[in-house]
Amino acid sequence: MPKPDLSDPITLRVPVEVLADIEAIAEATERSRSWVIVRALRTYLMNEGGDVLAALKGREQIAEGEHEDIDDVIADVDRIIAGKVA
Repeated sequence: MPKPDLSDPITLRVPVEVLADIEAIAEATERSRSWVIVRALRTYLMNEGGDVLAALKGREQIAEGEHEDIDDVIADVDRIIAGKVA
């Protein structure tokens, strides 16, 4: 399997108890601290961070005119419910 492209190294300060947990997980799984941290960051980005990124993308789409007026959407839903749209 090809290795992923890596960024430049970064410096990160974490609370001592968090680092202890990272080190314990790394040792138990025979992985590096970096592997554990990257995995944790990816999980964050898929969850809470993903929500932030989606909101940013939505704002960009609105700024570019890519949106629907809510009144038009509600009118379309009302027509669908009434059976007037195939």
